[in-house]
Amino acid sequence: MARIAGVDLPKGKPIKVALQHVYGIGPTSSQRILAAAEVPPDIRVHDLSEEQVSQLRSVVDKQYKVEGDLRREVQFNIKRLIDTGCYRGTRHRMSLPVRGQRTRTNARTRRGVRKTVAGRGQRRGVAKK
Repeated sequence: MARIAGVDLPKGKPIKVALQHVYGIGPTSSQRILAAAEVPPDIRVHDLSEEQVSQLRSVVDKQYKVEGDLRREVQFNIKRLIDTGCYRGTRHRMSLPVRGQRTRTNARTRRGVRKTVAGRGQRRGVAKK
């Protein structure tokens, strides 16, 4: 079983895809890691030798910030934005989109489930009493 940066890689997948299960490694980083470790990208994880796994592990440990360290750094950056009180920090604090997306419609992922508000029912066509 291949374990890199504290993550068990899925056995049946090609190594270039399986490396992407590690937080902080994407498609391009995966190809660079495989080139540096001199491992063919189409080999399956269960076909890797112990030597190849150790080469991959050493390349990832030396050259990349992944998993816990990277998560910690990202959270620290968000906390710094919030503490400085900048616009992006304010948006993070209010759980709203940070990068200029519209919020009048289509911000459900960030804002959560709809909350009903009293007095916002059917108003058109209703005669005043």
